[in-house]
Amino acid sequence: MKTRDLVLCALFVALITIGAFIRIPLPVVPFTMQMAIVILAGLLLGGKLGFFSVIIYVAMGLLGFPIFSEGGGIGYIFKPSFGYLMGFALAALVAGYIAGKAPAPSFKRLVAASFSGMAVIYLCGWLYCYWLSNFYLGTDIGLWPLFISCCVIFAPKDAICCILAAVIAKRLLPVVRKK
Repeated sequence: MKTRDLVLCALFVALITIGAFIRIPLPVVPFTMQMAIVILAGLLLGGKLGFFSVIIYVAMGLLGFPIFSEGGGIGYIFKPSFGYLMGFALAALVAGYIAGKAPAPSFKRLVAASFSGMAVIYLCGWLYCYWLSNFYLGTDIGLWPLFISCCVIFAPKDAICCILAAVIAKRLLPVVRKK
C-alpha cells in the first residue's frame, strides 16, 4: 500500500466520522451523511481501499472511540443499527467494484454503483435488525413491517445521498485516480 493510499483511507475514516455527527434525529436510525461518504469512499478509492477505510472506522468505534452516531464501544453490536455499519463496509466494496478502475467512469455507472451500495447497506441493516429483534431481544417483528421501518422510510433521503455521491465522484475521480 502506498503512502498516498494510506492518507486517502485516513481521510475517509475522518470524513465518515464527521458524517456521523452531521445528523437530523429521526426514529430508529438518525439521518446522517455517512451513507454518501461511505459510497463516495468506494467510488473514489476503489472497492478494496474503500472497504479498508470503513473497516478501520468500524473497528475504532468498537474499540470505544465515540465516533458512531450514538457513541461507540463493543456493546454497539447489540444495537439494531449496527447492521448498517456492517453494510457500510460491504457497500464501499460493491460500489468501488461496480464503478471500476477507469479514471473517468460514466455518470450512469457511478449512479448504478451508488444505488448498489445503498441496496447492500439496506439489506445488511434490515437482516441484522430482524435477527437482533427476533432472536436476541425477543421482540417478534415481521419482515415486511421491519422493511417499511428500516428501508422504505429512509429511501428518498438515501437516494439523494447516492446521487450526491455520484456527482461528487464524477468531479473528483480524474483528480484522485491521477497517477
